[in-house]
Amino acid sequence: MSRRCELTGKAVLSGHLVSHSNRKTKRKFLPNLCNVTLQSDTLQRSVRLRVSANALRSVEHRGGLDAFLAKASDTELSSNARTIKREIEKKLAAAS
Repeated sequence: MSRRCELTGKAVLSGHLVSHSNRKTKRKFLPNLCNVTLQSDTLQRSVRLRVSANALRSVEHRGGLDAFLAKASDTELSSNARTIKREIEKKLAAAS
């Protein structure tokens, strides 16, 4: 499993660890990933995702998983999140 957020696309970054003597060695900056279960209001079920803590705050700020996925672009979403987004759009289209 890759170290990538399923909602925002945040991934591993690389950089340098700089010592006091200014020697540089390679290091990785890992995203703060959490396995969470989010509730979808339109689908009436829960969804398991691996998201960063930053994305979790963004989901809460936008008003839930459905609102977040409605605004999110397909390029940064994982394949699992894209299928959930399509299911939500189909359900909303059928309701209206």
